[in-house]
Amino acid sequence: MGETPKWKHAAAGGERDLKKLFPQLQEYCSPRVIGEVNDVFVKITKVIGDDVPWHTHNGEDEMFYMVKGSMQMQLRDKPAFTLAEGEYFIVPRGTEHRVSAERECWMLLIEPKATKHTGDVASKITKTIEEQMGS
Repeated sequence: MGETPKWKHAAAGGERDLKKLFPQLQEYCSPRVIGEVNDVFVKITKVIGDDVPWHTHNGEDEMFYMVKGSMQMQLRDKPAFTLAEGEYFIVPRGTEHRVSAERECWMLLIEPKATKHTGDVASKITKTIEEQMGS
């Protein structure tokens, strides 16, 4: 798919247009850090399929904002629901969850810097923070 883009925060002269950033993502379910606000990372990712495993972030809340498309949000022991374009949802810390999408969707994630991609669950899609930074 070509050369991996060099990710640079907007504050450091990087791209600020999300419509230009999302097409640069070369893998699904592989978040990229696009900025930092205090102790929080702002990330983007594309999702399709059901590769995201059930996982928990015991010490952190996690915010999902749907930029394009829709996805299924599943919380353990609760009915699944659709998160549609323009909607957001905050998964409370300690809540087991997973996401899936029948068609490609784009989402913005806001989460503390300490948040592990798939919590303590290692899977084929799990990325380190260094990988999410584009290093």
